Amino acid sequence: MKVLVLGAGVIGTACAYYLSRDGHEVTVVDRQSGPALETSFGNAGGVCPGFAGPWAAPGMPLKVVRWLFAQHAPLMLRPRLDLRQWQWLAAFVANCTAERFAANKARMQRIAHYSKACLVQLRADTGIAYDHGTGGVLQVFQTEDELAAAVRATKVLQSFNVTHRLLDAAEARTIEPALAQSSVTLSGGLHLPDDETGDCHLFTTRLAELLRERGVTFQTNTTIRAILREGDGITGIATDRGVLQADRYVVALASEAPMLLRPLGIDVPVYPVKGYSITIDVADSDRAPRSSVMDEHSKVMVTRLGNRVRAAGVAEISGYDRTADRNKAASVLHAARTLFPDAGDYAQAACWAGLRPMTPDGPPYLGTTPFRNLLLNIGQGSNGWTQACGSGRIVADIVDGRAPDIDLGGLTLAQR
Repeated sequence: MKVLVLGAGVIGTACAYYLSRDGHEVTVVDRQSGPALETSFGNAGGVCPGFAGPWAAPGMPLKVVRWLFAQHAPLMLRPRLDLRQWQWLAAFVANCTAERFAANKARMQRIAHYSKACLVQLRADTGIAYDHGTGGVLQVFQTEDELAAAVRATKVLQSFNVTHRLLDAAEARTIEPALAQSSVTLSGGLHLPDDETGDCHLFTTRLAELLRERGVTFQTNTTIRAILREGDGITGIATDRGVLQADRYVVALASEAPMLLRPLGIDVPVYPVKGYSITIDVADSDRAPRSSVMDEHSKVMVTRLGNRVRAAGVAEISGYDRTADRNKAASVLHAARTLFPDAGDYAQAACWAGLRPMTPDGPPYLGTTPFRNLLLNIGQGSNGWTQACGSGRIVADIVDGRAPDIDLGGLTLAQR
């Protein structure tokens, strides 16, 4: 069967891997010159099923209001004359109830742990290397209130059988000795030893190289203009290089997906939430993190990726602006330098910004649509790297007529 995958980020490329493994003739289309050059390029580097959960949570609306007036706020709201933005925000607030949070958390945990298992198997099957590490993720707290919230959070982790350990400040520094150089006082930590790290861009580009060797076509520098329909079927994809046709079509276009789907009558509530990252070369290995540290106070994750350190965070709800504003990235740099002041030369930090394709409730949209040959693989948000392999395998299973390995309740268009 000929399958066209729209989007060459980690989501689309991972999906192409599973489709190709099943024997399909796969073409991946992207407007960039190569894979993983947008949202997948500079993320935090954490494959973190233990942290998988919705941003829409009880108490979040009040936090957002307080953050509007904070200097280094983890979330920035830039209101626009954009009906979609306000609809997304309204849906986000509606999902900030205990009942909806619990349901959405369970759905995201289900796919995140499945996806990590798929990634581990893919790595074993292909031998692919991407500056990955298996040292877990350490969440650190700076206040007693944050630590108390972590104690409550451990009950949720227990309910999902997530391996974890609550630590005092000294134990946290034992796991990440470079925190001894930090200028902040820690109240404690939470260690998730089963979570992993890795360079998402490196993974995607190397997987794409492998797929090309296996016959997968990557048609880059191609702008998708419209999805063409006839009756209940898709007949082709209109691009600036002509119409592309296949038997099945998979939409993996992150934040761009809603614009192409709306003319088909498919209205998915995916909206861009901008994130920032900085990357520095490691100057002193002993003063850089061993694995990954999530600072609960700033919501910034600092990750070791080979001989580099990547720090990422900030959630800016401001539309489709992709500008990497160094002033706004200052919050990320400040948090990283506070935790690991001697890890490298922060004055030489490379700055990046990308758009997370967020749903207001948290889980992605996977699988079938009202069109018999059109499938979705979108809306993974800040969990794209964590959920990529599982999402790709699920969609490939559906294309091939197999029942996915996990329950898709709450993860499909029909069940939301």
